[in-house]
Amino acid sequence: MDAGTTFSFDLSWGAHYEDGKARFRIWAPSAKSVEVASAESDDFQCESFEPMARGEGGWWELVTDTVQPGDGYGFRFDGGKVRPDPAARAQGGDVHWLSRLVDPKAHEWRTGDWKGRPWQECVFYELHVGTFTPEGTFEAIIPKLEHLRETGITAIELLPVAQFGGQRGWGYDGVLLYAPHQAYGGPEGLKKLVDAAHERGIMVFLDVVYNHFGPDGNYLPEYLPEFFHQEISTPWGAAIAYDEAPVRDFMIENALYWLREFQIDGLRLDAIDSIKDTTDTPFVKELAMRVRETVTDRHVHITTEDDRNIKWHIERGEDGSVPLVSGEWNDDFHHTAHVIATNDQEGYYRDYDPNSAEQMATALATGFVFQGQESEHRERRVGTDSSELPPTAFVNFLQNHDQIGNRAFGDRMRSLTSGRVYDCLQAILLLSPQIPLMFQGDEFGDTNSFCFFTDFDGELANAVSKGRKKEFKSFAAFEDPEAADIFPDPNDERTFEVSRLDWTRLAQPIHKRRLQVTRKLLGIRAKTLVPLLDKVQGGTGMAMVEGLGFVVAWELQPGRFWHLVVNLADEAWDVEGAFHQGALEGAECVYTNHKNAFESLSQGTMCATCVIAILADTLLIAEPDDE
Repeated sequence: MDAGTTFSFDLSWGAHYEDGKARFRIWAPSAKSVEVASAESDDFQCESFEPMARGEGGWWELVTDTVQPGDGYGFRFDGGKVRPDPAARAQGGDVHWLSRLVDPKAHEWRTGDWKGRPWQECVFYELHVGTFTPEGTFEAIIPKLEHLRETGITAIELLPVAQFGGQRGWGYDGVLLYAPHQAYGGPEGLKKLVDAAHERGIMVFLDVVYNHFGPDGNYLPEYLPEFFHQEISTPWGAAIAYDEAPVRDFMIENALYWLREFQIDGLRLDAIDSIKDTTDTPFVKELAMRVRETVTDRHVHITTEDDRNIKWHIERGEDGSVPLVSGEWNDDFHHTAHVIATNDQEGYYRDYDPNSAEQMATALATGFVFQGQESEHRERRVGTDSSELPPTAFVNFLQNHDQIGNRAFGDRMRSLTSGRVYDCLQAILLLSPQIPLMFQGDEFGDTNSFCFFTDFDGELANAVSKGRKKEFKSFAAFEDPEAADIFPDPNDERTFEVSRLDWTRLAQPIHKRRLQVTRKLLGIRAKTLVPLLDKVQGGTGMAMVEGLGFVVAWELQPGRFWHLVVNLADEAWDVEGAFHQGALEGAECVYTNHKNAFESLSQGTMCATCVIAILADTLLIAEPDDE
């Protein structure tokens, strides 16, 4: 590795320190005067105010040597209160404190020549910095990296780390989008984590939020109303004004900043369906294009979350390349798995059938489940045909922060279904050609709750707590009136504490065994499946379904067919006629969770709750035209 390299990204907004001087820039077209307020690092009480010069287009700028790294600073508009820099690289304390000037070149990278990893090698491990370890910091993750590497994880994905209100929270209410959360260890801690991960061949992804700002510490509307469209509403308030060039640059440069200055390997764009963009070029498209144009010296990847089941952003080039977004989080796969495992039919789960594997087979073979059909829950048609997309255009998961934490009591799927069914679903996830994602603790079968938690005060805290209870009052969990008495209050510190990952479970035999199985599955994936995924084409997935049994096949490379044979029922499945006569002879059984299951399959019977992965030079199942 190339040691001693430094990285810095020159921003349009905020403070940039180099060669002993700091340049401060901010867009404030309505302000009559703007000053840089600064303070020595030991007390962060403002002692100096220097006027900024107004330039064209509402930009203000100051270059000075009076503010040095470690000093506190902020902006004062029209003689009012001092506010933190919205593009600060670090905070001296929480979101209401002064910002802290940072020398971006202070960190000397040990892995300056890191080139990343190809998209098809991704095995995501989503984690929350504050609950992943007892310490809850970036640096505390480093000793756990070897465990993840040995498990087969190739990418950790951090829930949002941009500075948010309070000390604890999920991070989706960030307000200072360039500043790694001070309680986690700030920019210094994050760079150390990324460096350490790259030394072990592990990529680092960040979850970023470009659809709204959080409610605590967002001072932008106070001095910069032009940043928002008050007449356009979102679930979180006024929409961000993406038709203003400085606003658009603020967000796009944020993405480039993480990729360049922190050597982050990829970004997950949260809820892009909630970005209210009035321009002709969608914000996500321009962001992805800028990333592809700017970062050309190594692998970088973008994933998205979108409720609409659209596909234009994840389409591939003629050569199989990724012009824009690498992969879309496929909620449909999760929902089908969840209802089969739990029989849950509340909320959006009522769109999915717990007594059939057809929807799961559809998701595996062709992408989305809803490809233009009517959704009962959403009361409209949802989605578009995704069958021509390759399987690697989708990120699949059994659990993630939303699907666990947005349940009333934060319970995991592993505690809601039988071990046999969950083990089958895990094998499907890790042995499918889609890109898999696991949530922290999934590798050893953790059943600990992961709840929604915040750290607000006063009226905001009360509003969040009451709103959370109201959200779930119609659910079955609250048919017993006493259930409300033990409902986890998001602002109670105990809700945060019970959500910490319990590493002591790894000492228990059952969890050791589950970790062993996870490592075996990921070993098979890395050795046998991943080499077949390089520039895999779309339109080659097909399925045959009978009740809770199904076979899905993909031609991943010319003349190389990957098959998953699955029976999620409690009874054996008579599969005679599902395969071409004699087709299984000579096929390679790559994995099965039952001894002698492949032999039984060859004789026409599929074991109950069983998964078999088969690699063959021909398609083993009859195509629809053959029927």
